[in-house]
Amino acid sequence: PADQRKDGTAFDLPIALGVLVATGQLEASSVQDVVALGELGLDGALRPVRGVLPVAMHLARTAGAAAGCAPLLVVPPANAHEAGLVSRLESVAPSTLECLVRALHTLSRSRNESSPAAIRAAVAAREQRAQALGHASPAATTSRTSATEELLDLSDVVGQDSAKRALEIAAAGGHAVLLVGPPGGGKTMLARRLATILPPLDEDEALEVMAVHSVAGLLHGERPVQELQRPFRAPHHTLSVAALIGGGSVPRPGEVSLAHHGVLFLDELQEMPRFVLDALRQPMEDGRVVIARAQQTIGFPAKFALVGAMNPCPCGYAGHAARPCTCAPADVARHRARVSGPLADRIDLTIQVPAVSIAALHAQISGESSATVRERVVRARERQRERYRRHKRVTCNAHVPGPWLTAHSGISPDARALLAISADRLALSARAYHRVLKVARTIADLDGNPQVERAHVAESLFVRAPDSLPAGQEVA
Repeated sequence: PADQRKDGTAFDLPIALGVLVATGQLEASSVQDVVALGELGLDGALRPVRGVLPVAMHLARTAGAAAGCAPLLVVPPANAHEAGLVSRLESVAPSTLECLVRALHTLSRSRNESSPAAIRAAVAAREQRAQALGHASPAATTSRTSATEELLDLSDVVGQDSAKRALEIAAAGGHAVLLVGPPGGGKTMLARRLATILPPLDEDEALEVMAVHSVAGLLHGERPVQELQRPFRAPHHTLSVAALIGGGSVPRPGEVSLAHHGVLFLDELQEMPRFVLDALRQPMEDGRVVIARAQQTIGFPAKFALVGAMNPCPCGYAGHAARPCTCAPADVARHRARVSGPLADRIDLTIQVPAVSIAALHAQISGESSATVRERVVRARERQRERYRRHKRVTCNAHVPGPWLTAHSGISPDARALLAISADRLALSARAYHRVLKVARTIADLDGNPQVERAHVAESLFVRAPDSLPAGQEVA
């Protein structure tokens, strides 16, 4: 439609096929059940485009809902892997427009049925013939192989037992965590190792992650779904609201969506503008971003585990055992106010990461490995999947509605009493009350306990209050 905003080069191939049909050079019946995507080079070669995977998933889903035959998807060779990830859909990847048109002509002249299987076989035959004659255009590939992947393990972190425990809880329940400490304490080191203890993606989650990256044009290579790792996004603290949430005249996914089912790490949190940080509030609550424009409204998934890292004051040494803080109290208050009360209310765990002594570094006492911690995290996630098996969009404790958890999750009377007293003394909001309960539920899952006990609630309160409260509040 002329009034609909279009973007990109994916319409090159369908426009070419439409012109050939309109001028009588191609039978209309030969492209009746064909969906084509691709950019055309000046030599007729098909070049890769963005968004092939979500298109394939949509075609398979709509065909399944209508109980009909799914159309044939024609894509460039570099996008063949994306289309092939959807097993319920037939796809073909000719190297050139000429190869596709000649295959369709062959079927039309022989009056063969133009089924997806027939078109696929005809294209394969034309490709073999072109290769034998030496006329085939080389298929452009966008596969990227990383040079050397950094090997990260939680055992590399010296000390910081409370921070490691917080990361384990965050990984098990999908919770948000804030690491506060002086420079060089290991905040970034800890955050980057959170990805090593997260459970593997299941097939549905992997397809969702790949679909978002396909729309953003970041899906490269032909890595199997089973080997796909959870995304870890660590943007610079100077990013804009559009880069964080998504946007543009033609909306594109932002960092919160690129971190879907993974980790969004925001280092130097205190250096980010407050209005940029506050844009995180709705995605953290809803697990989804809706970008509204005059001509269209687009939604992107955004279920991510937020990990923030910040210094305790402008100089960075408030509370340091050896180096005194040189900041005025007013400067410290302004520094902490960068994280607003509503955003702090959505952060489940706030952990102090003190400086590590040189003696401890020389001792090189290694803790548990990522593999050991990951086993406990996987078992805890399995318990949550079993608990929420009737709720398709809920896979972990962080995503379940608080009232549902209160009504259906087992909580001992002592735990409920402690939670009620603490919520009143700490002036917790209703949201914070339910988030404390969610973290306690995760701790119970790590312990393998079907019921939330008093100790679980106590640990949940310990990792949240009082440092997670907005500036100016104190706890007796």
